[in-house]
Amino acid sequence: MLMRVFITGGAGFIGSHLCDALISRGDEVTILDNLSTGSHDNIAHLGDKIKVSQGDIRDQALVESLVANSELVLHMAAALGVDNILENPIESISTNFYGSEVVLNAALKYDKRILIASTSEIYGKNSKQPLSETDDRVIGTPQKLRWTYSDAKALEEATAHFLFLTKQLRVTTIRFFNTVGPRQTGKYGMVIPRFVRAAIENKPLKIFGDGSQTRVFCHISDSVKAILALVGNDKTIGEVFNIGGKGEIAILELAKMIIDQTKSKSEITFTDYEDAYTTGFEEMARRVPEISKITKFTGWEPKLGLDTIIDDVSKSYH
Repeated sequence: MLMRVFITGGAGFIGSHLCDALISRGDEVTILDNLSTGSHDNIAHLGDKIKVSQGDIRDQALVESLVANSELVLHMAAALGVDNILENPIESISTNFYGSEVVLNAALKYDKRILIASTSEIYGKNSKQPLSETDDRVIGTPQKLRWTYSDAKALEEATAHFLFLTKQLRVTTIRFFNTVGPRQTGKYGMVIPRFVRAAIENKPLKIFGDGSQTRVFCHISDSVKAILALVGNDKTIGEVFNIGGKGEIAILELAKMIIDQTKSKSEITFTDYEDAYTTGFEEMARRVPEISKITKFTGWEPKLGLDTIIDDVSKSYH
């Protein structure tokens, strides 16, 4: 059945891939993006198949008009990236919290089904791994500015849950763990695009710290399938879901794998965090998603491995 879908942040990495999936199944898509981290290049291939509004999610009148004309809202817009957040913490907090409040209230006002994108940053530095949806947040001091992103997204999640409990807002919350693929920029610290581009150019792959920190990566096409599975199932309303891949890997091993797979002549270099970032940064040793809940609700599981992710990101740079 044809749906009218409104995507905030629709010119961003994840938003643009959602546009592709929705258009290919015949939905009508409208997006709102201020192009601060998104790009026209990400959606140029869609031409006039989507309606594009350029503006800010904090613009209440604009957001309400776009929500009113949709049946489903996918709230992907966020100020993101460690570098961006350390450099612009106040603007980032405002976008991530106040902007989300505007979108949530508009969905409530017009009784729309909404999915909001949160982040694995929610869990902070909780050392319990893998991380389940009900696990505690363990957050550093406010002077460690990287946690402002986690805090703003936590307030967004809490607002959404309160509106679900008290006003029956039809909301589902997702937490992304390192979604990767074509169109993702390395500009905001995303490691795989940064490493792949360096490898293709035979430049050094810069590792922050000693490279022993581990992560799990998920292909964008798997993440998009997860989102569509969740919004197609009313049992997911009022629930929170991790979306992530399988296969934990140390960043040093990842760098070696990328050099090998791209047949690069690059070397690997190591930089202390203190030298790489302004004050306010703190790193997590591990971050591994527990994804059994989304599998139980929808049957979704990630299908594409790290080798496919690296190949697809590499192809996008050629």
